[in-house]
Amino acid sequence: MIRVVRLLADGVPRAGRLVDEEHVELRDDDDPLAALERATPGELVELSRYPLLPPVHAPEIWCAGVTYERSRDARLEEAKTDARDVYALVYDADRPELFLKDAGMRRTVGPGGEIRARSDSGWTVPEPELGVVLGEGGRPVAVTAGNDVSSRDIEGANPLYIPQAKVYAGACAIGPVLALPEDWDAPWTIRLRIADRGGRELFAGETSTAKMKRHPLELAAWVVRDNPLPPGSVLLTGTGLVPPDEYTLEPGHVVSVTIDGIGTLVNTVADASERMNVD
Repeated sequence: MIRVVRLLADGVPRAGRLVDEEHVELRDDDDPLAALERATPGELVELSRYPLLPPVHAPEIWCAGVTYERSRDARLEEAKTDARDVYALVYDADRPELFLKDAGMRRTVGPGGEIRARSDSGWTVPEPELGVVLGEGGRPVAVTAGNDVSSRDIEGANPLYIPQAKVYAGACAIGPVLALPEDWDAPWTIRLRIADRGGRELFAGETSTAKMKRHPLELAAWVVRDNPLPPGSVLLTGTGLVPPDEYTLEPGHVVSVTIDGIGTLVNTVADASERMNVD
């Protein structure tokens, strides 16, 4: 399987193909989509020498919601208004729920970056998801792992609060690689592990994209319908893993999202009061 990463090499972002688990052949440019399409001679370096960046500097990140039965049930449980039926309705509808999560990577971090909970939320959870990376004309070209961090209490108070529950500084993470699937119909196993700052496990779970109501490529076709997206944009395809209701993200917690064939995306929860650098 072709896998591509971005590294900060001597202060300069560069993309390259993984040769094995420890080495990458770096290009002279920062073009991960080009690295996916063709191999070019490059500098062979040890992966551990340089910090990992988000595998693509996504112009836009979109999300699909309520694509797993477990996600539908969780939304019904958290909803506090009579509008709770919207979650059951969208799960069975032809048209999926889609929303813009980020633009210009202003709210998104990569491997090792710090995610956040909103300062006005008391119940925030990670949502591990398969991400579909789109190329020219909205064509799916790769996959990655993603974390659609969400404030469940804010969304539960009113579905119209979804943008506030989903879109804020540090509410998204992607990485560690872009992977070119050998078979787009093959299911992906997704694992979530949450630990406290001392390493004690707080939650662990596993699911598969085989449990999705909609195929990831179906969702990708919907997101570009009458909605042209710049190449490199990412669609996160929904979560099937929901921590227990008594859990909420807290500063120092470590969230690991593992997808076989892609790797493990690890992020630490920062204090919401700390300003996120968006330069």
